[in-house]
Amino acid sequence: MGNGRGNEEWTEGQVPLAHRVPDLGAMELLIAVARVGSLSGAARRLGITQPAASSRIRAMETRLGVALVDRSPRGSTLTREGALVTDWARRVVEAAEAFDAGAQALRGRRDSRLRVAASMTIAEYLLPGWLITLRGQRPDTAVSLYAGNSAAVAERVLTHEADLGFVEGLSVPEGLDAAVIAQDRLVVAVAPGHPWARRSRGVEAAELAATPLILRERGSGTRQVLDAALAGCGGLAEPLLELASTTAVKAAALSGAGPCVLSELAVRDELAGRRLVSVPVLGTPLDRALRAVWPAGSRPAGPARDLLSLTRH
Repeated sequence: MGNGRGNEEWTEGQVPLAHRVPDLGAMELLIAVARVGSLSGAARRLGITQPAASSRIRAMETRLGVALVDRSPRGSTLTREGALVTDWARRVVEAAEAFDAGAQALRGRRDSRLRVAASMTIAEYLLPGWLITLRGQRPDTAVSLYAGNSAAVAERVLTHEADLGFVEGLSVPEGLDAAVIAQDRLVVAVAPGHPWARRSRGVEAAELAATPLILRERGSGTRQVLDAALAGCGGLAEPLLELASTTAVKAAALSGAGPCVLSELAVRDELAGRRLVSVPVLGTPLDRALRAVWPAGSRPAGPARDLLSLTRH
């Protein structure tokens, strides 16, 4: 710190290796010159022009500070130093080939499986179609699916137990990056015999908040959105039933037990068949975004990237 020169000066041992060693392409070119005995032949073998090959060899000689190739009308031969450098270069290229083979093996292992975690609504009503399409694109990829509430999904992605997650909450959990894949709306639904089914106006937000409802458990995206929407009404009354799956909530509502709040996706068929009746809620929106999530600072790769792309179509 006290020499006033800052960090801009490097000693010879501190200069990064990449600044002192020729690049891999130059080493491959030098090896090709040794094999075919001419710079033009080496250039053709590597698919580059002769001027580009000459420039690359000159740059390599400048970097190393020694002559590597003797050029003559009869061809190109290696100098004594060039032969020595070529021998070293072969070892570097062989190591690079081993590195590349290992990287391909890692990609192959990554691409052979996909671990997906999704909240209940997305797992039941959106993912099946996406996964069928992905299967057509990647028939050799084995897919495993964990379905749970949004909090559990976020935890699995954070601990790298899932390659890609899908959540329904209001915000992106800390430590994750996200992309909105769809918009959804929560619906208050009752059996046709329930008194709310005969209302022409629907229910006020305050009345909804004060009514015991059939709800998903805390930690679910549905519950998070509903809690936030009705916070200004003093919060939700004690639930009539608190159930851990969309199917169970819907079954309880179909039995006439009471009003439920679920994704529009989950009750679409029941509403169309009049087995459930949608009740408008006055005074508060119940819209939400559905998101794909993955660890912050990275991007989905391989089959996870392909699945994310499918969600946007």
